[in-house]
Amino acid sequence: MQATAATTISPEAYRALDNEAFPFAVRRCTPTIGADVEGIDFREPLDDDTYLSLRRALLKYKVLFFRKQAITPAQHVAVARRFGELEVHPMFTNHPEHPELVVFGRDGTTRGRENLYHSDVSWREIPSMGSMLRCVECPEVGGDTMWINMAAAYENLPQDMKARIANLKAVHDAMPTFGSALNEEKYAEMRAKYPPMVHPVVRTHPETGEKILFVNEAFTTHFANFVKEAPYRIGSDYRPAELDLLQYLYRQAAAPEYQVRLRWQPDTIALWDNRSTQHYAVQDYFPAVRHMNRATIIGDRPV
Repeated sequence: MQATAATTISPEAYRALDNEAFPFAVRRCTPTIGADVEGIDFREPLDDDTYLSLRRALLKYKVLFFRKQAITPAQHVAVARRFGELEVHPMFTNHPEHPELVVFGRDGTTRGRENLYHSDVSWREIPSMGSMLRCVECPEVGGDTMWINMAAAYENLPQDMKARIANLKAVHDAMPTFGSALNEEKYAEMRAKYPPMVHPVVRTHPETGEKILFVNEAFTTHFANFVKEAPYRIGSDYRPAELDLLQYLYRQAAAPEYQVRLRWQPDTIALWDNRSTQHYAVQDYFPAVRHMNRATIIGDRPV
C-alpha cells in the first residue's frame, strides 16, 4: 500500500524504534553523519514500510546517499513528495515542467557561488524539512558536497556556551545572499515578500528531540535579542561581542569531525534533513560542467 501523505515520527516513538534494523542495506560513511543506502529503486513508488524505514534512517544518519538512480524529473518529484509537501523556490531557476525542482547548472562560463555553509531556506518563516538532490551531470573530479551534523555540533559545545545561547534568537535573511543578483525593482519585490525571520539559535528537532545549533553563515545575519540576553558595559560594547559570538557559532560547521563529503556521479541522489544539518557545495570544478536537480520539502516552524 502506498500512503498519500507523509508520516512523521514523534521523539518518543523514535527513541523506542530499533534504529539498526532496515529492509535495505545501510553502510555508515563516518561515525557522525551520512550513510550509503542500497536496495532502493526510486523508479518504483515507495510503499509505507519502505518510506517509514527511510525516514528512520534519515533521522539516524542525517543524510542518505543513493547511487545509480536514473529517475525522471516526475519521479524525483513523486519520491520527494512522499516526505512532505514541496516548495517552489522563488529565486532559483525551476524546471519548466516541474516547478518543485530547482535546476542548478554551470556551463563552464561562470563560477558557482554556493560555497557557504548553510541550511536550505532557513530564511523562510517555515524552513524546510529536507532536500533531495540528484546529479544529472558532473565532472569526473571536483564539485563535491559536504554535510554537517549540527546536532553533534551543539552537543559538543562547552556547557557555559550552551547556557549562553539557550535563549538567544537569530535573524535569518535571504537578501544578503540572493539580493546581489537582483535589480532594484526585483529586490524590492522580494524583500516585501520575504522579510527577515527570527528563529531560535538552538532548535529542537520535532522527531528526534535533539537540540540543534541553528545558525548558518549564508542566511543568519545577527541576533534578535543579544542586548537583552547579554547586558553590555558601555555604549557599543555589545556589538563586537555579538559579532564574535556569531562567528564562533558559524565556525562550528567547519569542524571535519561533524562532516561527511560526497563525490558525485551521474544519477547519485542525496537526501538530507535540513533541520539538523548544514551543507557546503565545493566550487573547485570551473570550467567543468555540473548540473543538478533539487526538490525541497516544506518543514515546520523552529522551536
